[in-house]
Amino acid sequence: MRITTRGRYALRATLALARLSMDGSPVSISRLSEKEQISSVFLEQIFFKLRKAGIVESIRGPGGGFRMAKPLDQITAKEVLDAAGEGLMLSPCGNIKKSCSHMNDCISFAIWAEATELVNNFFSSMTLASIIQKYVKQFESDSASCND
Repeated sequence: MRITTRGRYALRATLALARLSMDGSPVSISRLSEKEQISSVFLEQIFFKLRKAGIVESIRGPGGGFRMAKPLDQITAKEVLDAAGEGLMLSPCGNIKKSCSHMNDCISFAIWAEATELVNNFFSSMTLASIIQKYVKQFESDSASCND
């Protein structure tokens, strides 16, 4: 499995948006671009896909931007990666939907399929709320100790 830059940036930018828009106010692409050091053109492409998937919504006009379309505990990391066009397939052999001439007599197929299911379940179990709750305090304390 290889998550592309688009997938990594989609998750990173979505988590940044979630943190910056806790009060429900929209956040501009330029602010996200500056905060995360991601090209605004690339972020626009990513957020188009996220909006289409119902993860974020756009607010037009002065003071507009993007905000989360649903509560953070209802959006999983897998949904964000799926919306960005990332597949969480470890190997072509793990794709149960595709047929393979060796599928019925290949032991490795079962291993890849099971591993792919585990990875998908892992990302499906992580909501944006749980990620923020779990990791934000850790990174804040790590940053504070680096400044000592």
